[in-house]
Amino acid sequence: MGNQIPPKFAPLFIPAMQGENLWLRRLSNWAEKTRRVPAWVALFGALVAVFNYGFSSADTDKTPLSIVYLLVLFVSISSIVIGYFSDKIRPKKLVWLFDAFYIVLLGYTVYDVLGGGFRLTFNTMFIAPIMFLILIRELSTLPVTFSRDVLNPAQLFLGSFAAIIMLGAFFLMLPNATVNGISFIDSLFTATSAVCVTGLIVVDTGSYFTTFGQVVIMVLIQLGGLGIMTFTGFFSHFFRGKSSYENQLVLSNITNTSAMDEVFKTVRRIVLITFIIELFGAVFIYFSIDPAVITSFGDRAFFAGFHAISAFCNAGFSTLENSLYELPFRYNYSLQLIIALLFIVGGIGFPIVFNSLQYVRYLIVNLLLPFSTTGHVKHRSHVINLNSRIVLITTGILLSAGTLLFLTFEYNNTLAEHSGFGKFVVAFFGAATPRTAGFNSVDTSLLNFHTIMIVFFLMWVGASPGSTGGGLKTSTLALGTLNFLSVASGKSKIELFKREIPQQSVRRASAIIALSLIAIGTSVFFISLFDPDKELLPIAFESFSAYSTVGLSLGITAELSEYSRVIIIITMFVGRVTLLTFLAAFLRKEKYSHYRYPKEDILIN
Repeated sequence: MGNQIPPKFAPLFIPAMQGENLWLRRLSNWAEKTRRVPAWVALFGALVAVFNYGFSSADTDKTPLSIVYLLVLFVSISSIVIGYFSDKIRPKKLVWLFDAFYIVLLGYTVYDVLGGGFRLTFNTMFIAPIMFLILIRELSTLPVTFSRDVLNPAQLFLGSFAAIIMLGAFFLMLPNATVNGISFIDSLFTATSAVCVTGLIVVDTGSYFTTFGQVVIMVLIQLGGLGIMTFTGFFSHFFRGKSSYENQLVLSNITNTSAMDEVFKTVRRIVLITFIIELFGAVFIYFSIDPAVITSFGDRAFFAGFHAISAFCNAGFSTLENSLYELPFRYNYSLQLIIALLFIVGGIGFPIVFNSLQYVRYLIVNLLLPFSTTGHVKHRSHVINLNSRIVLITTGILLSAGTLLFLTFEYNNTLAEHSGFGKFVVAFFGAATPRTAGFNSVDTSLLNFHTIMIVFFLMWVGASPGSTGGGLKTSTLALGTLNFLSVASGKSKIELFKREIPQQSVRRASAIIALSLIAIGTSVFFISLFDPDKELLPIAFESFSAYSTVGLSLGITAELSEYSRVIIIITMFVGRVTLLTFLAAFLRKEKYSHYRYPKEDILIN
């Protein structure tokens, strides 16, 4: 009763309230109808920023650019504020705090563009990231639906990688991205190597590309390491709070998530864990560098950030001409251990990281509970699942055996210049980096032949499933090994840790092994055809490195002909998305399989 309007005052208040509600409804309807306009304006602002970074010089008149930036900023702020008046497009409560900070940031940018005294100017290094942040914010609020009748998940996965590669090649060809310009083939090669997190280069990253070009490469590595669809799904779900079933199906295929209700939780964990690990990695790298080697704070911070992202994403790109073999970095053992830890964690796979965190949490809870008032411990069987056990055991065997063999074969060769502890660190690094990381702390061309054979095998195996790395994958090698042991012993099934491996997994592993050899063999054949002057060993090394997205080379990458570079580009792309995914994208999906023909044995040997 206390909130009701007295009857004698109703004629004064009700028309005003009705008018206010009508105004809000009109504003809400207008916001829904024009929701795409801010995205187009933001896209225009991002293109202007590209022009500003890629084409304009110090003599270019900045006034027209400042006017465009002001327009984009005001439209973005207005669209966010107006969006809160619409029930249909109002962000969820989780976004409110972000938007509050976001509007303050945009307000400061307006002040920056106006120069504090209403002079049209701007900070070049500050305004462009803001334009792209606005573009991401606006595009993420738009509903996007993928139909399986038009694109299946495999085609969408391939298309996203191809699109970001072409866009990256365009950015790297901008005049301000390089010191003396770059050809289309070399630009496409570099963009493909970055997106496919390979690390093979035809031009030196540190001296050939400007800071802008190196930032483009760093962004391409980050997008390629996690996948553009992962970022798209993360931001779309964060700002919109919902998604269609088709979108969830696509992301479940990309993230290897079986439960549909866990898809966006998995995507969120992947993005957050990636940024957290890369941040800590950058901090440790920064403090591991002698200030006398890189004196400027900004240069040291950029070096740390670039190598943290490149390491965790298993890309192998470095701003140093000879990677970590560059003096004095070849003797910085703490830096090598930090980078090795980053690419090992990045290559072990997000499912294994999540499962390991669950196990750590389980241990902590069980250690603390006996001292609590409850007095009993809750036991869970198989906290570490079978997939994690296979990956961790296989990874441990490869790392330990690889380190021991590298140390033995190279003790008096490439390791001769190092001390006792240094020999072990460099040997460990040399055994870990072929598993798709691509950094080198020794001169690869000076390795003994038997060491190169070990590196061949490690490159072929690569990282683990669900990781930022490529290659055959550790679980595939494990299943292939268990399969031939099972066949040789006469077993009809594969059993491990009191669990039976499904035949579907074994068939998939066998297909991946066969297809990888076909792809690598095809690459070797065409490169030897186009470059007959090159020896077979470096050609094969290059093909294995490209397919497994490793980035190591025996020094012939820059000497390859354009045709061979195109073959390497295709090999890197196919290796990153896997040939099995490539075939699945274009072969018709079998819909009816609920029937069985009579069985008949085939002679094998």
